[in-house]
Amino acid sequence: MRIDDEIQSTNFEDNYHKAAINIAYTAGWLSNFFKCHFDKFNLTQQQFNILRILRGQYPNPATINLLKERMVDKMSDASRIVDRLIQKELVSRCTNNKDRRAVDIRISEQGLQILSKMDEEFRTKDFLKNNMSEEEAAALSDLLDKLRG
Repeated sequence: MRIDDEIQSTNFEDNYHKAAINIAYTAGWLSNFFKCHFDKFNLTQQQFNILRILRGQYPNPATINLLKERMVDKMSDASRIVDRLIQKELVSRCTNNKDRRAVDIRISEQGLQILSKMDEEFRTKDFLKNNMSEEEAAALSDLLDKLRG
């Protein structure tokens, strides 16, 4: 559906304004869509993001700073999110052997299992290919990269 119809407005200053509104609206729309899938596993989008980063690092640990650098939502409090994941027993925290001041974060077997279940249940690719071709997805991704400059 067109952004004009979604927000019931055609009052845009120009196409740049319309594009900015459309990007913001679509970000919220995607967030709400994914939230349903995260809720089934009692996770937030930020917790899921950290688990995915840690799975990518596995079997090596990650530091809080690495998690902050790689998170999609840069405004998130990575330390607090890790604390919640520790309470859920999806990650563990231990002292770094090389630098006692640093803390290593490692995904647990339970965390790996949850991500595996989530992978089986929902694939972003399957959702996106219902609405656009792979070439269109590549073009959209390139345009968003260009926007961020």
